[in-house]
Amino acid sequence: MAIGDVREVTAGDCSDCYYLDTGMYETSGYGAVYILDDDRPAVVDTGIGTNYDLLREALAEVGIDREDLAVIALTHVHLDHAGGAGFLAADCPNADVYVPSLGADHIADPSRLVAGTKAAVGDQWDHYVEPEPVPEDRIVAIEDGDDIDLGAHELRVHAAPGHAPHQVVYEDSANDAVFVADAAGIWVPDVERIRPTSPPSNFDLEQCLADVEMLQSLDPVVLLYPHFGPRFVGDDAERTLDEYATVLEEWVDRVADKRRDLADDEAVLEYFAEEAELADVWGREKASEEAKLNTRGVLGYLDHRG
Repeated sequence: MAIGDVREVTAGDCSDCYYLDTGMYETSGYGAVYILDDDRPAVVDTGIGTNYDLLREALAEVGIDREDLAVIALTHVHLDHAGGAGFLAADCPNADVYVPSLGADHIADPSRLVAGTKAAVGDQWDHYVEPEPVPEDRIVAIEDGDDIDLGAHELRVHAAPGHAPHQVVYEDSANDAVFVADAAGIWVPDVERIRPTSPPSNFDLEQCLADVEMLQSLDPVVLLYPHFGPRFVGDDAERTLDEYATVLEEWVDRVADKRRDLADDEAVLEYFAEEAELADVWGREKASEEAKLNTRGVLGYLDHRG
């Protein structure tokens, strides 16, 4: 799948659902935005804001007029998921932005979010654009257990605060699918592997494992990853998500062991940057920066736990 491509989700019995490769970080197969074409059309997450025109073109390709878009549903307010929300809201005057309540203020005034993102992502900030604020009267704060009615589809909100306290996932029972945000890791379809995501400053291993159990309780047939794409799991949701729990625990143990060996956090960061996997998929720069980001998150978690 190439940057800018729009494909229908055909996994399982999914219908009315499409996904766009946004070209996040100038990398294909890393950032996806989903579109649900229903009575009240919806976009789930908006990408980083860079290459926003691709999302506008994707809506047109699916056949959704800007005036008809009704719902912009954010899984959380990290800018790789919410950075385009202000641009999309400006272009689609009848769409409300649904956002977890803990993140609502950051969508109305993204200044603190920008500062935190710059501190977290380092050199990757070169791939971002400054987000536009969303007018407060366009923001709908959501909580665990809420429903967003689209027509034939309904998005049930489930809190998933391990990756970030303002993260939720959306269950689409009509499609037997879940928009998993970052609660189920990073799916790399090119090599069919699941990788951890553990960014600063709120990564919490125990809560991430609890989020995995919550996803298992939903027993979906399809997992819809923002990083990246739909994954058919059929009757194996429990086993598939157990695999991610193991990957995540082993990753935290690796960082903890290397910290003990090197006794220097900067050396730990450089070690994992040099050893970064998936350079052949994402490119050396992205793979290295991804490793640094995830290592920082684990180091912060270890400090907090210690």
